[in-house]
Amino acid sequence: MPASSVPRPGSVPLPRRRTVLAGATAVAAAATVLPSAGTAAAARRPAKTQPHRWRTAAIGGTGFVTGLLFHPSVRGLAYARTDIGGAYRWDDRRARWTPLNDGTGWDDWNLLGVEAMAVDPTHPDRLYLALGTYAQEWASPGAVLRSEDRGATWTRTDLTVRLGANEDGRGCGERLLVDPRDSGTLWLGTRHDGLLRSTDRGASWAADSAFPAAPKASGQGVTLLVAAGRTVYAGWGDGGTALFRTDGAGGWEAVPGQPAPDTSAKVPVRAAYDGKSRALYVTYADGPGPNNQTDGSVHRLDTVTGTWTDVTPVAPGAGDAFGYGGVAVAATRPGTVVVSTNNRWGAVDTLFRSTDGGANWTSLKDTAVLDVSETPYLKWGGEPKFGWWIQAVAVDPYDSRHIVYGTGATVFGTRDLVHWAPEIRGLEETSVRQLIAPTSGARLLSGLGDIGVMRHDSLTASPSRGMATNPVFGTATGLALATLKPSYVVRTGWPSGSQSAGAYSEDGGASWQPFASQPEIAPSAPGPVAVSADGATLLWSFVHWDGTKYPAHRSTDGGATWAEVPTFPKGGAPVADPLDSRRFYVYDTDTGTVFLSSDNGATFTAGAAGLPSGDVQFRIAAAPGRSGDLWLSAKDNGLLRSTDGGRTFDPVAGCQASHALGFGKAAPARGGKGYPAVFQTGRVSATYDGVAVLRSDDAGATWVRINDEDHQWGWTGEVITGDPRVHGRVYLGTNGRGIQYADPK
Repeated sequence: MPASSVPRPGSVPLPRRRTVLAGATAVAAAATVLPSAGTAAAARRPAKTQPHRWRTAAIGGTGFVTGLLFHPSVRGLAYARTDIGGAYRWDDRRARWTPLNDGTGWDDWNLLGVEAMAVDPTHPDRLYLALGTYAQEWASPGAVLRSEDRGATWTRTDLTVRLGANEDGRGCGERLLVDPRDSGTLWLGTRHDGLLRSTDRGASWAADSAFPAAPKASGQGVTLLVAAGRTVYAGWGDGGTALFRTDGAGGWEAVPGQPAPDTSAKVPVRAAYDGKSRALYVTYADGPGPNNQTDGSVHRLDTVTGTWTDVTPVAPGAGDAFGYGGVAVAATRPGTVVVSTNNRWGAVDTLFRSTDGGANWTSLKDTAVLDVSETPYLKWGGEPKFGWWIQAVAVDPYDSRHIVYGTGATVFGTRDLVHWAPEIRGLEETSVRQLIAPTSGARLLSGLGDIGVMRHDSLTASPSRGMATNPVFGTATGLALATLKPSYVVRTGWPSGSQSAGAYSEDGGASWQPFASQPEIAPSAPGPVAVSADGATLLWSFVHWDGTKYPAHRSTDGGATWAEVPTFPKGGAPVADPLDSRRFYVYDTDTGTVFLSSDNGATFTAGAAGLPSGDVQFRIAAAPGRSGDLWLSAKDNGLLRSTDGGRTFDPVAGCQASHALGFGKAAPARGGKGYPAVFQTGRVSATYDGVAVLRSDDAGATWVRINDEDHQWGWTGEVITGDPRVHGRVYLGTNGRGIQYADPK
């Protein structure tokens, strides 16, 4: 999911080459028993907590589903993994996915990416997950979770190696396997540290020194592990011999006769074993994917005779370059196999299905009827696509016509090989960037990674209009509403299908028009935007994806013309005063200075200085219904407040950290007209000794925790807001688990 935020401090250097684990060094740290679905259970002092009912706003997927796995011996039991949003269990009765990792705590944010998963065919309640989003040295090491109740509760073992669930190759696999000869033995393939083995069901791990491939500090390492009868096969993605197997004597050997490791068979991506015909199918590509694949193939190994056969459905070539990705077999129909193409942008990716062991194939895309009515955003402003980034495919072991596959945005499924619809309820993977809860009209407006902006008239159904169009954006970079004219909304983002990087709406986000003009830099560096309280003035800041900052521009005619604002600090995030249309604010995170404008954003002068600096995620928020009342979230520098329009700031006592902050309706006890409820993701040790979701009904004098150990979602430092119409309701943006919202119980 390329738009995902990486919540690492700005002071952290770029990743460097890391040290390779050598020999049979122990790689498991302490094992921790988790009493709930969380991945952290550190003892903490009693918290001041108000119970809330947490739910996920419905959009439907929106991120890369990297793995799908039916349990071979339990009808209707399946699991999915994602690159940044945890794993899920399919509830067949309710036809929806249940998230399994929402208890992942703030400090464990790197464990929300699932590198691999495994089930035990002989123990249906056992589930294993290998966690670790990034393998760079600035990220924390990975962990293995094991469950005896299908993911309802977990026991955790920390590793000393890093995994890469959101890096290249994340659609390969599975890299985790229960040994077919012994349920107590597990195998874990890593990217840079070789093959690991556990003989105590994942409680401890050590490198398997018998594995012949040499680990590297970069590359893919072990790409897949699969059982074929009592033999374990391992794919290798770093060149040379690409496929190994256990030799029956405690060692490993190169699989004889395997395809030559040319571009079409360089990296083994996935493998599936047909136990009835005793055939192993392997998909290959010239890279791990999901991007940058231009060649690939599919091969079948007769595990009895050792004969290899090239069964590639269509050979990639000039004008039609792609690789192969997912592969699955039908347990009840020998010789029935499904494979996916990947990175086939011209002809569009497809699934090929064979019922004769790969001798003949049918493209399922060619006859597919897609129904995306439940998740309209999948129309992408036009017509729905069969998919892209298809590296996860599964066939129901109890119904060979029930096929599911993951894409970069959803899970499609069929039960008749013709009609396809998302099987995605409950699985929400959005990386959320902006949230606005209007005082009227839509319940919520959201700016999102990869899928632009959405208007939510309901929180329980995917937005009926889909993603905002005219123009279509990829990732949204700005979203703002005129507080005295709430029907007027503006948005900015990375263009998709056009060069337009900004748009406005005069009906609360129901329909949009692109700005009549835009600064030349806009398509290549769209940044945050602000609109004055009366909607008359726009301020647009520009930041390239590599961090380069450019001068802000101002428009007083709805985007028809733009003029540079030389006194505006480059790259800053403008904030409009909620009452005074002449006033704007911007926090210069480079110098720790707040700049102020009282002439409709034409000029800015320095206000408070000497504030925390050096992190672009420091930000200010303006309290609604008040002029000049500003709050500054400065991460571990705490929370500060100004009541004089940004000329001075004072620390909010007792708040040790503030990452994101927003406002909602005042408490009823004050007649709904007192100070707005303040929500934040932060740390107030008097309330809870850790980062939590907090609310204050007395302007920050006291705080109550409103989330709990089962509802944490890793890093939640991007955006939070309350509801101006419902006291206590909160909307929280996550980095991979969509929009979470809650009401007091």
